[in-house]
Amino acid sequence: MNNAVNNGVWSGSWVAERLGVRLMGDDELTELLGLALRRNPKRAHLLVSNVLGKHVPQSPSVVYGAGFALGRRVRDLLGAEEAGAAVVLGYAETATGLGHSVADGIGAAPYLHSTRRPVAGVARAGGFEESHSHATSHLLLPEDPALLVGDGPLVLVDDEFSTGNTVLNTIRDLHGRYPRRRYVVVALVDMRSAADAGRLEEFAREIGARVDLVAAASGIVRLPEGVLEKGQELVARYEEESAAEGRSSSAASSWLVAQFPAPLEGVAGAASLATDGRTTPLGARGTARPAPTDPHPADNRTHPHLPHITRVDLHWPPGLPDGGRHGFTPQHRIRLEGALPAMAARLAEALPADARRVHVLGFEELMYAPLRLARELEQVVEAEVRYSTTTRSPVLAVDDPGYAIRTRLVFPAHDDPADGPGERYAYNVAGAGFDAIVAVVDSVADTPELHAPDGLLDQLAAHTPHVVLAVVPSYVPERPPMLPEPLRGPAFSSYAPEEVGWLLQDLSDVTLEAPTEEREEAIQSGGAHYAESLPVEYQPSEQYQALFHAALEESAARLAQAVGAVTEIVLAERSPRPVLVSLARAGTPVGVLMRRWAQFRHGLDLPHYAVSIVRGRGIDANALRWLAEHHDPRDVVFVDGWTGKGAITRELAAALEEFEQSDGITGFDPEIAVLADPGSCVRTYGTRDDYLIPSACLNSTVSGLISRTVLRADLVGPNDYHGAKFYRELAGVDVSVAFLDAVSARFPEVMDAVDAQAKELLSADRAPTWEGWKAVERISEEYGIHDVNLVKPGVGETTRVLLRRVPWKILARAGAGADLDHVRLLAEQRGVPVEEVAELPYTCVGLIHPKYTRGATGADGKAVNV
Repeated sequence: MNNAVNNGVWSGSWVAERLGVRLMGDDELTELLGLALRRNPKRAHLLVSNVLGKHVPQSPSVVYGAGFALGRRVRDLLGAEEAGAAVVLGYAETATGLGHSVADGIGAAPYLHSTRRPVAGVARAGGFEESHSHATSHLLLPEDPALLVGDGPLVLVDDEFSTGNTVLNTIRDLHGRYPRRRYVVVALVDMRSAADAGRLEEFAREIGARVDLVAAASGIVRLPEGVLEKGQELVARYEEESAAEGRSSSAASSWLVAQFPAPLEGVAGAASLATDGRTTPLGARGTARPAPTDPHPADNRTHPHLPHITRVDLHWPPGLPDGGRHGFTPQHRIRLEGALPAMAARLAEALPADARRVHVLGFEELMYAPLRLARELEQVVEAEVRYSTTTRSPVLAVDDPGYAIRTRLVFPAHDDPADGPGERYAYNVAGAGFDAIVAVVDSVADTPELHAPDGLLDQLAAHTPHVVLAVVPSYVPERPPMLPEPLRGPAFSSYAPEEVGWLLQDLSDVTLEAPTEEREEAIQSGGAHYAESLPVEYQPSEQYQALFHAALEESAARLAQAVGAVTEIVLAERSPRPVLVSLARAGTPVGVLMRRWAQFRHGLDLPHYAVSIVRGRGIDANALRWLAEHHDPRDVVFVDGWTGKGAITRELAAALEEFEQSDGITGFDPEIAVLADPGSCVRTYGTRDDYLIPSACLNSTVSGLISRTVLRADLVGPNDYHGAKFYRELAGVDVSVAFLDAVSARFPEVMDAVDAQAKELLSADRAPTWEGWKAVERISEEYGIHDVNLVKPGVGETTRVLLRRVPWKILARAGAGADLDHVRLLAEQRGVPVEEVAELPYTCVGLIHPKYTRGATGADGKAVNV
């Protein structure tokens, strides 16, 4: 093992003596760690691990074994059952290989690591900040977002645990999205202070989860006052003096010894430095070579522009991920294990027969694949094999046995990074006497910059007689298939094709209906979600149909005025050319009417789509993706018929926030525009009166013959829209278009009233008061229901209770008139009592039968009052 203690000199002593930094703790600390100075304004020192395989070339068996052993300890801590449900998350870039090795040690744990490389078409499942790092932002980009879902332990792996901030940021972000009962934090070294250790324990209590810690060694770093400033000054003066024109390396060292004396053996060795980034302690480089015109020479042949470079085709298994950036499953691990011997044999064939020291150099986040190749190569060649990787982190190099970073190679980034071009580094490779260096990169990084003069390969060729290049295909998850175009009538719905496009999938051929009583029992028992089935479509009696037409005749002008008012507010405040997106299905007739008003009054031809939103499940994310591809999200206005207690309003806000975090698509406004807002839940509405909107009286026959939306795992895949049915067989009783025509026919007569109402609303304080939600909470407690989901306020919601659910009671405001005629008729038909209440903020409230079982209805289906 290449220890951090070399010839009796600890590789942290140079920094310790000059800055007063001390490591205190387990005896293994000085074996595991050395010290160097960062070129970073946030932290002066760098703990340089001797077993991580990042900055210090090390035996790949030692590097892999360190992570694997930590994984075994985690497995023992969790026990077989919990270990079998664990997911491992590693940190980019330093701990990607370590985390993967820990996952191997646990056994069958899937692995994911954070990344600083955005990947087009891959949805973001989370992210967090690493405050002290040179590059702070981490992304989580699993191919399968379900990888982070579940209640099994989440194992978080980093190389060092210094303050705990990164882990706290991670758990805070993920626990809010995917809460779980247990977390395990794993690190090679735990260097937290007592105060930082207490913060983690307090945080665990705060979120109600268990957080364990597993580390190979522990201790603390003693930092004297002013160490950051002193370290920055040391780095700046060191590089300035060393790089000055005409100033020799020994002159820079003389200044250092004078300014920061230290009684180190071999301190004169500091005269041989890596200072300008492209000159190493071993002397000047060779002459520049011409830039390559073909960065991809034939496999296993000498590179045409860099004669000591040979490209090897690994025959990497097709479709096998190159690491954990998008997730690496136990099945992937089996495929890799089977392919490693043959890939290592190809590398061995490309090495010179007389090579005695071989180095395998990985690439930034690509740590695990090169590590496993190096470990396999170690088994099949006689040469000594070492492993490390390139890095983004800028560190000062000093060629002194008491300093952990002896040499530094600097070269341009060669993977077109998202944060722009910049320098990259390979430490302790130059001057190490390697007979051959195997550079392993992914295909995204196999660019002209890699092969150019002063590029990585050119740099390596100056320090070893043989360079071998192996390229691992960059794994990019298959993009989901193109989302289909919206469904339109007459193929789907009885609306004209220009009136609305349905961002839904057609489930008309699937039997989804269940008797109301069965659905209610399943929903309330937790056996099924309400969106997993459909109620049997209500077939209105002649008496009820007559009530509907009478109500429509009575209210058409009032509806037309509300439609005009809310549309004018949208045009004035939200967008001059809004994209109307109605929440299917109650919002869809209103969306069509708003579109008709914009065309009637302003000559606008507004796009209108219908999408699904499901309480407890959120909005259809695929529909949002389609909308974002075809329209500016800032122009989208979500439309619904009315508000009850505001549950959907809250659902939409939460769903859009989650979508923004997962997909990185911003601009969608969660504010819903509604015809009526009796619950005072939104600020964009036509009226806050609770009156009958005739479209609430019926189901599909007033909504284009479309069912309520369906979301069921066996029918709706991750790349599908939510579903719905088109009841073509009900065409004979369809009044959808008749309803629209009756309201829009009143547009000319209400223009003046709309202008006055819109002007009044635009100047009014329309901030939501959430009075409806408060009333529902009060009613829920007063009537002993204790579940706000079973209280449905407003005429529209009460009607839905009577049509779709098992009603218990109807509360009606005393003196309510014709607006409740249809409610009273339905209540009579179902044997539900109507109780008049003097002070009710809504015209009526429907109460679903609490704690429902099928015994709550008689043989005739009527409610049994208990």
